[in-house]
Amino acid sequence: MSSNASTPPLHVQVIVASTRPGRLGPAIADWFVQATLPAATAGAVTLDVADLADIGLPLLDEPEHPSSGVYEHEHTRAWSRRVAAADAFVVVTPEYNYAMPAALKNAFDFLYHEWAWKPVAFVSYGNTSAGTRSVQMAKQVVTTLKMMPIGATVALRIAESTSNGQVLQSEGLDETARRMLLELTRVASAMRPLRTEPESDVTGLTGPVDGLRLTTAQPDDLAELLVLQRCCWVQEALANDTLDLAPLRETLDELRESMSTWQLWCVRRHGRLVAAVRARAQGRAWLIGRLMVAPDQAGNGIGTWLLTHVEQQAPHEAAHYELFTGRRSTRNIKLYERAGYAALTPDEGTPHDAVRLTKPRHPVASVR
Repeated sequence: MSSNASTPPLHVQVIVASTRPGRLGPAIADWFVQATLPAATAGAVTLDVADLADIGLPLLDEPEHPSSGVYEHEHTRAWSRRVAAADAFVVVTPEYNYAMPAALKNAFDFLYHEWAWKPVAFVSYGNTSAGTRSVQMAKQVVTTLKMMPIGATVALRIAESTSNGQVLQSEGLDETARRMLLELTRVASAMRPLRTEPESDVTGLTGPVDGLRLTTAQPDDLAELLVLQRCCWVQEALANDTLDLAPLRETLDELRESMSTWQLWCVRRHGRLVAAVRARAQGRAWLIGRLMVAPDQAGNGIGTWLLTHVEQQAPHEAAHYELFTGRRSTRNIKLYERAGYAALTPDEGTPHDAVRLTKPRHPVASVR
């Protein structure tokens, strides 16, 4: 594994597939992380454990098809953000009746585009077959999701590889895990360009001008997104006579961290990033932030189109939309007022140099 300053680090998500009480999955995932952590750190690879028992997804309950990218429930949006942030996956799975756990199949089925063009490796465990029949079933599913199962695997026979609920110390087993991670990250690096192709489109919406593609933001988008953000907020700085604006101070690490609490969307036109927005739920409010359009693309209706889309992503419990803009940002204020927003009287939650605008939630028509 290798990395350089111009290559973003790889993020590998380790998924614990079993949710059964008394399961071995967490201990095996912990062993895998500890065995591979030195190599991962040396290669600028981050490892994140996603335990399906803690995540607690219900049986698939989304009314829209996963390929639409339209999610009604916050548990789906949270899972979407987590999966979208990963470059590759390691699935730690037992075998139940010649098959993968139902919780794993359910977790796969909740999403579609977030899985695409990413490699996956398997750490299986069981008795006679060491869980390998579970892996064979899972491979059929992941390839349908446009994932790439790699050749290297780790298969643990419980009686030989574990004792008292822990994986036995074995340098050979540790080395097998490291080699699997090396293969996984090599494939992940090779597949990165595929995730910038049009197949990653998650909306299928027709925009106000030609060549637009609206997607959920991916980690590979963030550096370009940060540049766009700074270009857009220079205008805000001039209008409000201050450089003390959070979008101008934000670092790449802070932007990456924001993906854990905000949903981010990007708009590309003929491959170039030209607009973005983010949102999150807060009580009964659907907070909308960082709506931006490249200066040379302003006036084409992209901002209004993107605002309409992000409003439609609000959860059912949201009673109103809310956003902030600079007090002297007259162009922004007029855009929001045309969209039905009204400025509120400043309160303790409103910065002194900002305007808080809200809009009651109403049913909205599909974006055309």
